[in-house]
Amino acid sequence: MILGQTTTLFDWSWVRRNLDNIWDRTVEHLTLTGVAIAVGLLVSVALASAALKWPRIYEPVASFSGVLYTIPSLAVFALVAPVIGIGTPTQRFITAEIALISYTFLILIRNIVTGIRGVAVETTEAAFGMGYRRSQVRRNIEVPLALPVIMAGIRITTVTVIGLVTVTSLLGLGGLGFFILDGLRRSIIFPTEIIVGVVLSVALAAILDLALLWLGRAVTPWAEKGIS
Repeated sequence: MILGQTTTLFDWSWVRRNLDNIWDRTVEHLTLTGVAIAVGLLVSVALASAALKWPRIYEPVASFSGVLYTIPSLAVFALVAPVIGIGTPTQRFITAEIALISYTFLILIRNIVTGIRGVAVETTEAAFGMGYRRSQVRRNIEVPLALPVIMAGIRITTVTVIGLVTVTSLLGLGGLGFFILDGLRRSIIFPTEIIVGVVLSVALAAILDLALLWLGRAVTPWAEKGIS
């Protein structure tokens, strides 16, 4: 009975027949995640730099990014779709990315600002005393020392976005989320597709998190190993 139930629950022959599709959806998942993180990081660096230069704008920026983070993903799609459209693959991609990118700001901006503000004043004053300009202190002193905190933010954001990408399956994208939605939409729910989508999404998040953890430690060998 146990063997029979296991076979019914998960069909390995379906996996073998759909290896190409699984690969394509995994690549799509990584693409959606990578674009969102890259664009989100660029915008967050610009906003964090502005907040560090003009401290008064930090609270409004943080509050606005916090509001974006609390909006349910389906609501974001509903707000963006009428403006961008979902009729073509490009429109669906842009709509999905706008939603995904909006969830990166809170964590990235907060960690960038917190990391740089956490650099000891004595350290920056010593750099100024050695003749460093403000831009050189930021680039050569503050950013390197803040990297452990910044990398922690990137890790959290990456795992968050990987989970959110599955929801874009409602737009016809979704990467591995496609299998979850397709398995639920069948007249008879097909557990194999759902399991493949869930397990691979979790595995992807774990692998990227570990890769970023290793990268963070590789670029900051001077940092304490407890910082990640």
